[in-house]
Amino acid sequence: MGTTRMGLFAALVIALALSAGCAPSNNRRVEAAEEQYADFLDAAGALDTIDSGLVETFDGSDRPAWQARYEQILSSLEAALAPIDDAALSNQNQRALASMRAGIGYRESSSLAPEGECADAERPNATGAELRAALYACFSSVGDAIQFEGRTYARVASLQLLEHLSEPARRRALFFAMAPLWRAVNGDNEATSPYRRLIPAETERMRANIARAEASLGLAPGGGEAWLVAALEAWKESAAGAPIEPWDFRYRHAAGARAVEACAQVEPVRAANDRFFADLGADLDELGVIQDVGSRPGMAPVDYADFARVGRLVDGAWRPAAPRVSVLMQEGGLGAAAELAHENGHAAHYAAMRARPSLLLPDDITLAVEAFADITAWSVYDPAWQRKYLGCEGAQADGLRARLGAVVLDIAWGLFEIRMSRAPASDPNVVWTDITREYLNVAPHPELSWWAVRGQLVDDPGYMINYALGAFVTAEARARIAEEIGPFDAGNARWYAFVSSRLYRHGGERESAELLRGFLGRPVSPDALLGDLRRAG
Repeated sequence: MGTTRMGLFAALVIALALSAGCAPSNNRRVEAAEEQYADFLDAAGALDTIDSGLVETFDGSDRPAWQARYEQILSSLEAALAPIDDAALSNQNQRALASMRAGIGYRESSSLAPEGECADAERPNATGAELRAALYACFSSVGDAIQFEGRTYARVASLQLLEHLSEPARRRALFFAMAPLWRAVNGDNEATSPYRRLIPAETERMRANIARAEASLGLAPGGGEAWLVAALEAWKESAAGAPIEPWDFRYRHAAGARAVEACAQVEPVRAANDRFFADLGADLDELGVIQDVGSRPGMAPVDYADFARVGRLVDGAWRPAAPRVSVLMQEGGLGAAAELAHENGHAAHYAAMRARPSLLLPDDITLAVEAFADITAWSVYDPAWQRKYLGCEGAQADGLRARLGAVVLDIAWGLFEIRMSRAPASDPNVVWTDITREYLNVAPHPELSWWAVRGQLVDDPGYMINYALGAFVTAEARARIAEEIGPFDAGNARWYAFVSSRLYRHGGERESAELLRGFLGRPVSPDALLGDLRRAG
């Protein structure tokens, strides 16, 4: 018995010694690979910036030069990462390694600038990745070529116009002018439509997106659905009455947007955003933000922010990031102002990051990143913002309903994707009709795929959960910031330093649930958003 104990003890000592010898080696490999990963991110950002059509060269090099650099870095990086043993790493280095591998995988299968064509979605043997690329392309070729009353509208401009057309017949006509996009995505809702083939192929991706979002809030798997239903129930109380047609939903809740329509054209909106961020202590020019805002051929159909170049140490000195914003803004309006404030909110966040390259934007902080961008986006619906930056204003209650009308649509899409991920063979029109009839008081039209107007639904199935659950974080964060530094809807010079130190600089080095718990002093609660939704009634 004594010999057995000694043998076990010796084995334990040897195992610990081997572990101690192995782990530092693997941890050092991860940390050494990060320098290459930072180079990889810079090359990818440069290529995306050039491919956006905004510039022909970036940082003194043209596309062929950047492509050659990208391929060389990628080959070396993959070779460096391949032999690393995940199990022998610290927790943070495990996240770093997973993030680098996911970043490479995303880049290699990204549909941000798809090579596919919309018609490729009709191929019956298309893979999930090929369907994503093809359907995303549909949002450019079809979604941004909507014909209405002799003009061509981009998808976002069409949706915003629905908020402003006072004649129901014109709203209906514009709504159905978007039908070619629905059909490109979901055909006639037959079982072999592109979308209905996409979801079974991408179910695991959807479920992973949803699980990560729930974990960001510290929720148990499946816990997000209860929060979304609670929010929709709260909105339902304010939406009572005769059912409304789907083409009337946006108009019904957009009185706040119509109140400032005359003074919210494209150029005033752009100038307002620049002034707002400067007044928050986040001057976009000083932060090096590249703004690609307007309407020109070749712009991405889905607005986004990304790094043209990451912030990092170079030769021992900090080289600032160059965040880039792409916003297709054909028309102005309060929705356009909010979208620009959202993307510039991302840019301000990215400029403040001081995280290691592998953990700048890992997948597991996506919900927090989207939620933080809406901290600034929600301000535009407040009369204080409108009065100062546009020179006109709507009523407080109307602004609240305009803001929450957009939020509850995102929540409905989030619930839609949860239910589609649970039963991938479901009829999406029926799933959407059940949600919008029950909670938004929209008249049922299961014959129409009018849900198919968000590019994220096809580009990254399951992504809408980040906006849906992220709204709870936005409401909590805005309340906490105002409590700490005072109101900021009309600017507050303390804002950027405060959010940078408390929320932004960490990037993904701190997991979202931990970061939010530290910031709020408790776990995230649904109460702030539920209170807003009840007040909207």
